[in-house]
Amino acid sequence: MKPFGYVRARTVEEATGALAAHPGARCLGGGTNLVDLMKLGVERPDVLVDVGRLPLDAVEELPDGSVRVGATVRNSDLAAHPLVRDRYPALSQALLAGASGQLRNSATTGGNLLQRTRCPYFQDLSKPCNKRAPGSGCGALEGTDRDHAVLGHSEHCVATHPSDMAVALAALGARVELLGDEGARDVPADRFHRLPGDHPERDTEIRPGELITGVVLPATTASLPSAYRKARDRASYAFALASVAAVLATSEDGTVAHVGLAFGALAHKPWRAERAEAALRGAPATADTFAHAVDLELEAARPLRENGYKVPLARNLAVDVLTRLARSART
Repeated sequence: MKPFGYVRARTVEEATGALAAHPGARCLGGGTNLVDLMKLGVERPDVLVDVGRLPLDAVEELPDGSVRVGATVRNSDLAAHPLVRDRYPALSQALLAGASGQLRNSATTGGNLLQRTRCPYFQDLSKPCNKRAPGSGCGALEGTDRDHAVLGHSEHCVATHPSDMAVALAALGARVELLGDEGARDVPADRFHRLPGDHPERDTEIRPGELITGVVLPATTASLPSAYRKARDRASYAFALASVAAVLATSEDGTVAHVGLAFGALAHKPWRAERAEAALRGAPATADTFAHAVDLELEAARPLRENGYKVPLARNLAVDVLTRLARSART
């Protein structure tokens, strides 16, 4: 293993200072993804900044009714927290669908957002990968692409983002809080991750030296019916082939008053279904309406040789989730 420096940050300011002083440094939270990539030689940071002991491990209700989740809150604790279980069930379900119990006990909120693709070409140093080595090519374009993207991919990368949690955050309208040398800012969760374009090595909109300090779940979607569904090869620990997070509220006349819809495992980022959402607002909350809106969204899909199955799979998941939510909203 390549030697690396280690900084145990005691304060947020110490962590951001270390990140600024060491370009290319990586934050170490639970280490469930980063350490594996270091063992493979994919990640080779000069310095690790340990943020696991920072005072960012609280889940708290804010005065406006929103809920702030600290960056070092463990996935298992977040999934079980009453504020999350009761007000944002899609997030709790997404967390419980991700990884094993042991990993959820270690993985953090910030680390989950920063985890990298599980594309085998990215993880294998003997294979070309523009995400790992820009300009080397994309091995999946001529290789095995069953698990890869059908939306938003480019000639440079067809990898998918692996997070379950991030899909729920996108549908719920959450925001990611960041802190760096230029001060604090926040980014909508559905804009935090990037499509590959010409720079697939850039996973997120985080700036050099910035630290994720938390995630804010909005009051506007608190306690609305929401759900997360995931299709995978086996019921135990496995990454999604396609997943859906949705939040839905209906009016007294049975029309859609509020909707948030996001897909996972279809793109380089959690895919916010903005076209489907626009078609659904004010429309009857029926299975036919949901199917039409989802079809409009998935018209943009460009399946590869082996992953065309993802389009009908995602469609059926979304229609089923939305239909069930509409039914629960009426009861």
